[in-house]
Amino acid sequence: MNDRNLQTIEQVRQFLGGSEALEFRALSVGEKYDWIEEVMIRFRYHRLNRAEKGVIRRYIGRITGYSRSQVSRLITEYKRRGRLKQMPYRRHRFPRKYTPADVILLAKTDELHGWLSGPATKKIMERECQIYGHTEFENISLISVAHLYNLRRSNAYRGITRRFTKTKPAVSRIGERIKPEAKGRPGYIRIDTVHQGDMNGGKGVYHINAVDEVTQWGIVASVEGISEAYLVPVLETMLLQFPFVIRGFHSDNGSEFVNRIVAQLLNKMLIRFTKSRPRHTNDNGLVVSKNGSVVHKQLGYAYIPQSCAELINGFNEDFFNPYINFHRPCFFPVPVIDSKGKIKKAYPYKEVMTPYGKLKSLPQAESYLRPGVTFERLETIANQMSDNQFAERMVNARSNLFQQISRFVIRVA
Repeated sequence: MNDRNLQTIEQVRQFLGGSEALEFRALSVGEKYDWIEEVMIRFRYHRLNRAEKGVIRRYIGRITGYSRSQVSRLITEYKRRGRLKQMPYRRHRFPRKYTPADVILLAKTDELHGWLSGPATKKIMERECQIYGHTEFENISLISVAHLYNLRRSNAYRGITRRFTKTKPAVSRIGERIKPEAKGRPGYIRIDTVHQGDMNGGKGVYHINAVDEVTQWGIVASVEGISEAYLVPVLETMLLQFPFVIRGFHSDNGSEFVNRIVAQLLNKMLIRFTKSRPRHTNDNGLVVSKNGSVVHKQLGYAYIPQSCAELINGFNEDFFNPYINFHRPCFFPVPVIDSKGKIKKAYPYKEVMTPYGKLKSLPQAESYLRPGVTFERLETIANQMSDNQFAERMVNARSNLFQQISRFVIRVA
């Protein structure tokens, strides 16, 4: 700051009263000390009377922002030494007993012996010094057990013993990570679970949705839970409900399907087990789309108690599964190559047909059928009712199902 125009005590009093203009600039600690020293010399502080010294003290406090006690301390320091000098801060530290070399010896001992307890490690270092004559252990062998643990927590110790290993993913040997290639043949199904809501912390019923990749033939079953005890018996029944031989079974990486019990069941039935690949969300996209457009559309999203699984299964077998396979048309994609040579999927109207119609349209369709299943039998089921007649029958059965579920929920509540 520029305060050269202040030369007398009276001018300083006027400044403190606010009648004197000064030019200010930011002051560092060192600059403040130099300025205080210059003020003390300019006004000959040691020759002033008590009142005049008070004016100078207030002036220094106003300019520097220091408290009254801090100003008194600095003036005392100036009177004692004849100058003011900023002293660097020195933090008090206790003398260090154990050197970095001792920490290295401790870390080496721990690594060699696999991080034993504190007393055992101390004993080893004592033996190194006293029995085997390794004098470098003389200092660290005197450490207390408690302080040994303190050194283990120090940054120096951790910097020596720190080891980084990449995270190893848990690799399951069950199933093969690959997109199944049906090559136009039925029998390669995609499967997924559909949860039917929660209520008061309790889980609702689970639906198992299995869809064939080529014909979109679907089988829906319901279970109380997705543990092996509920899932495996239903899976075996579902696979036998498909009219053709099952050759492939593809799921996501959920543990409800990727487990040894399901793998044993598929192995017994000579079915290839595949699972979705990382970062390939379309591997199981067909059945996921059917979860919303088929299962949730017909059964809704509301909570259904798990104990109603058997009741829903009766509706699935008698009405729901025949409807989606014989009376509900689906779009079937046709690959088309555009002008840039890119393969896209088109959905022409002539390819809109039911899963049963798609199965019949396949070349050599009879060769895919399961033993004991004939097209004459399937044709009888398909022509028993028209699409609207069967849909009306299914809607009525669904209404009766929901009424039974509602009465069950009210009775339990």
